[in-house]
Amino acid sequence: MSHNYAAITTGPASWPDVERLFGVRGEPSRCWCRWFALTGQDWKTTPPDERKEQLKAKFDDGPEPGVLAFRGDEAVGWCAVEPRQCYPRIERSQILKTAGAGAQEGTGVWSVSCLVVSPGHRRSGVAAALLEAAVGHAFAHGAEIVEGYPVDPSLRPKAGPADLYQGTVKLFEAAGFFTVSTAVSGRAVMRLRR
Repeated sequence: MSHNYAAITTGPASWPDVERLFGVRGEPSRCWCRWFALTGQDWKTTPPDERKEQLKAKFDDGPEPGVLAFRGDEAVGWCAVEPRQCYPRIERSQILKTAGAGAQEGTGVWSVSCLVVSPGHRRSGVAAALLEAAVGHAFAHGAEIVEGYPVDPSLRPKAGPADLYQGTVKLFEAAGFFTVSTAVSGRAVMRLRR
């Protein structure tokens, strides 16, 4: 089966496009990219409609909290990228502790925390375009380092789409990121410096 995909364009996210892309079914419509922004207890006590409002509010606070990919006028992918301190769950995570990459690095580290690609557009270059746009967005807003936490499917062969929302090691390598740590099996901390 072949697809005749239109060219992918990317840009800073707008709330109406994110809201349309996330829709009303599936994990994005429940999470609203707040998993890493909320600690465990806060996550449990914050219903999806409040998570949605929290993400929406991010669009009023400063730089957009992510980038979008489009085919024509349709948003087909989202990548969340913000200063790492916006993500307390990442800052407290075992993956960073074992990597020895802690919060002391300050505001210069931005995290690529989530990639969402519409089901009909997976495996067609959308994730690569999103990651490239996320890096550009982060550097344009003062990042010194862009960091990701991708899965290595060769070590986690059962990883499905629900596990790959942080991308794959291969995707990040292709974008020029280097591995800082693989201390947590099947997952890497990867970085790209300005």
